[in-house]
Amino acid sequence: MPLHYRHVDVFASQAYTGNSLAVFPDAPGLSAARMLAITQELRHFESIFLSRAEGADHVTARVFDLFEELDFAGHPVLGAAAVLHEHDGTPGPRRWTFHLPGRTVEVSTRRTAGGYHAELDQGAPDFLATVPDEDRAEIAAALNLPDGALADLPLRTVSTGLRYLVVPVVAGLAEARIVRDDFAELVGRYGAQFAYLLDVEAREGRHWNNDGVLEDVATGSAAGCVGAYLARHHVVPVDEEFTLRQGRFAGRPSLLTVTAQGRPDALHNIRVGGDVSTVARGTLDTLPAPTPPANALPE
Repeated sequence: MPLHYRHVDVFASQAYTGNSLAVFPDAPGLSAARMLAITQELRHFESIFLSRAEGADHVTARVFDLFEELDFAGHPVLGAAAVLHEHDGTPGPRRWTFHLPGRTVEVSTRRTAGGYHAELDQGAPDFLATVPDEDRAEIAAALNLPDGALADLPLRTVSTGLRYLVVPVVAGLAEARIVRDDFAELVGRYGAQFAYLLDVEAREGRHWNNDGVLEDVATGSAAGCVGAYLARHHVVPVDEEFTLRQGRFAGRPSLLTVTAQGRPDALHNIRVGGDVSTVARGTLDTLPAPTPPANALPE
């Protein structure tokens, strides 16, 4: 059977910017190995596969990047919600519940002049380990940061679904890159899965896969951590939206809106949103073979 998908750009007010995504709005029964193979074939950073009853606002979703299935990811959920809104044709705002392997989240969508705007409730953040003062220089060197680049703020792991080590800087963003082969093990010391480099004054960030090869264009899951971090340390006020920029150095400028809700010491929700632009429709005429390749996930 042919499999239909929608190509959208997330955190983008116009197509060919932001973070691209393939959304499969009706993909029940596909194995993990097949979903991974499809994602690798299309070569977007991530693809999302949905299953729901017709007209229902509760959606089961599975997200894959080029290497594995993710428990949670921000931009695929936002893009998928916009595609569902487009598919249903509702003129007014909508609200969706996404059931992912790692958690359940709420997303609101509304039409805009050029497409859709989607906003995700990431829930209450978890504040985890803080990097000891004596280890700060090692993290800075691993990210190719010059002396004096780190801001006078803690390096801390925060989670709103995925665990990011937030590395605040006042300089060095343009030259930054991962220069250690064991970077995953390095951030893992502090309970983090990834690192997010944040220019505190410019409100601009960068994020790479831990091998340093691929730079992410816009990281919705990390934006929630950034919002929680900045609110906790009184850099941004609670309950006021701010804009986080990302993707400039990857040639895909992106704008993410972030709002931390609650009190700095008791945040109960982080909202992350952005515009979604539609780009193309596609159909897979042939599905991957049911026999998984050597690098496929187990069933």
